[in-house]
Amino acid sequence: MTIALNAFEVFEIAEQIERNGAKFYRKAAELLNEPDIRNMFLELADWETRHEQIFNDMGKQLPKPSKKSKFLGLEKKLLDPKLMASLAVFGTGSEPVHRLRSVENISEVLKTAIEKEKDSITFYEGLKDFVSDRDGKNKIDDIIEEEMHHIKILNQALKQRE
Repeated sequence: MTIALNAFEVFEIAEQIERNGAKFYRKAAELLNEPDIRNMFLELADWETRHEQIFNDMGKQLPKPSKKSKFLGLEKKLLDPKLMASLAVFGTGSEPVHRLRSVENISEVLKTAIEKEKDSITFYEGLKDFVSDRDGKNKIDDIIEEEMHHIKILNQALKQRE
């Protein structure tokens, strides 16, 4: 089974990835008692929210598909941006923060966040193939650069714990 996504759908997935990332970081901040770590996660959540808006703006510049998907069953479910984003990056199902219901080990949360940021970068590198104009590619490159900065911040916090 081959599923082809159009650029509009890919941007919807990117928005959902950022939404899931912000939710993940806010939940982590809510569960943590250390002010420095909590503030770091809240700042990361704000960045993810900003990225979501950038992808939303870029998606608005694309023509919407003229027809709704005619896929039925599994194919239709796979095209749902919420599901695809949750499988792709900041979630492992419909609830992107289910791993954070209780935080026993901050280092594990940091490692998970680093993994998810790396996965985001991989997805966004592929996303550039759906963007034809240089400005759009530059915006995605800027977001990738910020995601790389997130990894640096998370790695520094992790090193302080070890």
